Amino acid sequence: MRWLFWFLALSCLAVAVSLGARLNEGYILLVFPPWRAEVSLNLFLLALLLLFVLFYGILRGILVTFELPRRAREFRGRRQRDKAMTGLEDAVRLLFEGRYGQALRKAGEAHAAGVYPGLAALIATRSAQRLRDPQRQQHWAERARQDDPRSEAAVLMLQARMANEMREYETALQALTALQQRYGRHLAALLLELRARQGVGQWNEVVRLARQLEKRAALPGEAAHEIKLAAHLENVRSRAGDGVALQHYLRNLPAGEADARLALAVARELATLGAADEAADIIEAQLDSDGHWRDDLVLLYGRLESRETTARIAKAEVWLPEHPENASLLLTLGRLCRRRRLWGKAQSYFEASLAVGRTPEAHWELAQMFDQLDKHEEANRHYRQSAEQMR
Repeated sequence: MRWLFWFLALSCLAVAVSLGARLNEGYILLVFPPWRAEVSLNLFLLALLLLFVLFYGILRGILVTFELPRRAREFRGRRQRDKAMTGLEDAVRLLFEGRYGQALRKAGEAHAAGVYPGLAALIATRSAQRLRDPQRQQHWAERARQDDPRSEAAVLMLQARMANEMREYETALQALTALQQRYGRHLAALLLELRARQGVGQWNEVVRLARQLEKRAALPGEAAHEIKLAAHLENVRSRAGDGVALQHYLRNLPAGEADARLALAVARELATLGAADEAADIIEAQLDSDGHWRDDLVLLYGRLESRETTARIAKAEVWLPEHPENASLLLTLGRLCRRRRLWGKAQSYFEASLAVGRTPEAHWELAQMFDQLDKHEEANRHYRQSAEQMR
């Protein structure tokens, strides 16, 4: 529509000029003694217009000629900037490709050309770190800070990440502390902090961070559970020798974090301390509540030297209908019955365990029971079978 408007406007102007020239009968008298010239007004106006156009063209040409050096410099500068920008793009690509030496060189060229110097210095910092060149790494990190104050947060993140990779966890925590004080917390920094806290063994902080990251969907549920479990196991090891502290720690855990592996670790520590009844309570509670049966818990249950053996036999027999062919449960029942000198039941449970899966432990338990009953020939036979299966 715009071109149509201009076409109509120019057409109208041409018609108006044509009519004006036809109706104009004036003339111009030019006197240059001894000459006189009489010129039509229309021709004079046309000549004046052409003279103006010629003068403008000459003046414009002179100005363009004088501006050529400046334009040439600008052209070369644009070409250099375009080349440096392409080099910066190449540096990013090479960094992701793992070609760190080439990425460092391209980033240095882009920085020298003044194209996004802060970003180029950051790329060079990361490349130097991957090349295990701490001097150039520190140099480029300082350049990034100087060239672009906005790069400070990125530099601190890079330092924390690089320190984690070098297993310098205290250095990583220092960088993250500075980052959080100046710019606040965000998920990427929390993930780096989680790794650093694991490295220095601050397990309570690991649990706190894992819970926070899981809540904010920054960690998958299974990964968060395994991280928290590892931290809880380390806390259990640090409380070894204090049965009260172990039980208190386990009781205060959220329901979703009370894993069977944690219960097993606590029960083993309590058994080592002679708190067999407390260990048995923990195992019973875990097996009653856990949907996944664990043979190691059942086997430890049968080894505990507890005064409540009869009650434990009854408890194990409650589990038996749900796991009738579980060799570990049958072996545990045999051990408990043997401890109560229920020889017939013990023998039947041991033999049932062997029928499900022949293990050296079941043969050994039968051999020891037959020794107690002075059936040495049968005892020797099971000793031999136990030794053969352990080879």
